[in-house]
Amino acid sequence: MVNYYKYLPVCRDDENWGLCVLNAGCTHIEGTGLYPFKTHPAHHQFNWAIGRVLNEYQIVYITRGKGIFESDSCKRREIKAGTIFILFPGERHRYKPDVEVGWDEYWIGMKGDVIDNLVKRNFLSPENPSMYIGFHEGIISLFNSIIEVTKRENTGYQPLISGAAMHLVGNFHFIFKQDTVECEEKELIINKARLLFRSNIDNDYTPEQAAEELHVGYSWFRKAFKSCTGLSPGQYYIQLKIERAKDLLNNTDIPIKQIAYDMRFESYFYFSKMFKKKTGLAPTDYRKRAFGAS
Repeated sequence: MVNYYKYLPVCRDDENWGLCVLNAGCTHIEGTGLYPFKTHPAHHQFNWAIGRVLNEYQIVYITRGKGIFESDSCKRREIKAGTIFILFPGERHRYKPDVEVGWDEYWIGMKGDVIDNLVKRNFLSPENPSMYIGFHEGIISLFNSIIEVTKRENTGYQPLISGAAMHLVGNFHFIFKQDTVECEEKELIINKARLLFRSNIDNDYTPEQAAEELHVGYSWFRKAFKSCTGLSPGQYYIQLKIERAKDLLNNTDIPIKQIAYDMRFESYFYFSKMFKKKTGLAPTDYRKRAFGAS
């Protein structure tokens, strides 16, 4: 990344267009680097102690590294690579890259009725100014195309880059919404899987069968289930069985071998091994402690 930024003159015709671009740039910041560069205009400078208030919107895309961000309406949050965050006019904010790894950023500043309207209609909100979209070449390409046009400032360039800026906003909004929908669908499937495991706790049932009933591939299912629960489907199913066995050991006099059989463990030895692994006690010791306490 070659460091570049430019602050642009704006005329009345540009403002009447409904959206105009005020500045754009990209910056590579090393972990111990000065941030922001002191060569920015005074009205865009800030330090961490007092923050800054702008009279414009800025869209910032972090493509490498990490840092932190906070504003009047948003508590401090970590910003990782792949995150877009928005600065709102009149909103005091501050942000900085991590002192160990730094970050790479693209940004564009703009103002106009078009983006004001997006805020009024809650498409963009100071209370939720950041969104993770991941690494997208198309988003970087839009930033770079805007930057290239600002270098030349050919006649009539403002409507061109303001259109690209709106395309940029539409793109990251679309990406974020798609990711949100996919996440909701994933959670719905995983919740159904939990119910399947619970309803089949006394049966010979496998995670592969659950994936088949849910009409999803097992590889995807296993990965999605673990990302949501922290456990693989198989481990989750065993944990349910262990919890059921604990209840039976605590509250019944059913023989331990019978419990192992009823819970469809492949053998008493395997049941005892898994029970001790999960609870720290053998089933016989667990039952003794339970009845001793009563």
